[in-house]
Amino acid sequence: DHAPGQCEAKSGELIAKTQTKPQPPKYQDVFGYTLVELAKQNKKIVGITPAMPTGSSLKYMMDEIPERAFDVGIAEQHAVTFAAGMATQGLIPFCNIYSTFLQRAYDQIIHDVAIQNLPVIFCLDRSGLVGEDGATHHGVFDLSYLRCIPNLIIFAPRNEVELRNIMYTAQLGLDHPIAIRYPRGRGEMIDWKQPFSRIEIGKAVQLKKGNDLAVLSIGTMAKQVSAASFDLDISHYDMRFVKSLDENILYSLFITHCKVITVDDSCV
Repeated sequence: DHAPGQCEAKSGELIAKTQTKPQPPKYQDVFGYTLVELAKQNKKIVGITPAMPTGSSLKYMMDEIPERAFDVGIAEQHAVTFAAGMATQGLIPFCNIYSTFLQRAYDQIIHDVAIQNLPVIFCLDRSGLVGEDGATHHGVFDLSYLRCIPNLIIFAPRNEVELRNIMYTAQLGLDHPIAIRYPRGRGEMIDWKQPFSRIEIGKAVQLKKGNDLAVLSIGTMAKQVSAASFDLDISHYDMRFVKSLDENILYSLFITHCKVITVDDSCV
């Protein structure tokens, strides 16, 4: 079992966690509830997971729209090829897989999705370091192993609203497959269920304007950068897309800043 929490030493019984105030949602639940919301509006949306309906929160769609949500068992390769086949028929597949388990389907991502340029939407839960889930579940390779694959868009939301908006944008129709990677655990917003807005593909955003030094972050690492630099005169950019990179912003900041630091939770 992953992340069992504290227990009574003698009996082994788990100690129930109690919370007295509202907490931000888990990213997996933002995905799960948002997918149901979008699927009710768009009849072409289907959900796929390889034996992780609870861990990925696809369970919400399975409960409400069971005929359009599929658990294919512990078969990540089949999940990806299944999603590719659905995309060829005009459906909009959200293929939800833990980042660390998508490694098992690397060949299928390349051959069945990317080379054919099929608009499959990969939602990669547990990206980055996962703490109590253990060493086998660290999703630290995805940005690197996906970035070399042709036709694939790669996006990492910095918060819950960004995750909702990229899911909304993807189901409106993309010319390429997309990988959306988000972390284990809770977000940072209580009021996260905001109206949808479309995200411009390949567009970074400036979160803070300063001088000399520019920090480029990807995904939820933006929160750590903001906390570490709140009293510093620096520029902070949320790149959002690792592929395609926002070259316009890069050209601009390379001209106006002497130093650039990148911050992410992946590997070189």
